Amino acid sequence: MAHAGKPSIDKKVLQYETFISDVLKRDLERVLEQRDGVYEKIAQYLQLKNTIESLKESETKGLKTEIDLGCNFYVQAHVEDSSKIFVAVGYGFFVELTHSEALKFIEKKTDQLTVHTEVLTKDSAKIKANIRMVLEGLRELQSLTDVPEKRMRDAL
Repeated sequence: MAHAGKPSIDKKVLQYETFISDVLKRDLERVLEQRDGVYEKIAQYLQLKNTIESLKESETKGLKTEIDLGCNFYVQAHVEDSSKIFVAVGYGFFVELTHSEALKFIEKKTDQLTVHTEVLTKDSAKIKANIRMVLEGLRELQSLTDVPEKRMRDAL
């Protein structure tokens, strides 16, 4: 009689394992990839902040730089007036800002992105907790199948 329940439990175990691998682990990977992407954006904004601060300290109007035309093909460029720069504000839009305005924007944007990374970190922790909970459920299911067999052996 205990043997008839085993295929049902094995089926449940398989369903839980499939749920972990197909749903939870995939969701976890997606959230962690999103968080990594946000960290990359923060790093780019911080690099821009450092560049702007260097420009402010040098107090020169002109600037020589290299521009990426795509596919890592760079050309040299000369900027006659570097007192204003174009900053990507999202969705493909750029805004011309002074150095001070750009630094204020960068501060607000990095704060916003940091809050977003905290949300994604909390989401990943919830998914990890769900994985642990399902794994614990699997352990309980599998130990329940062992209990009747052990009792049967002890009874013999």
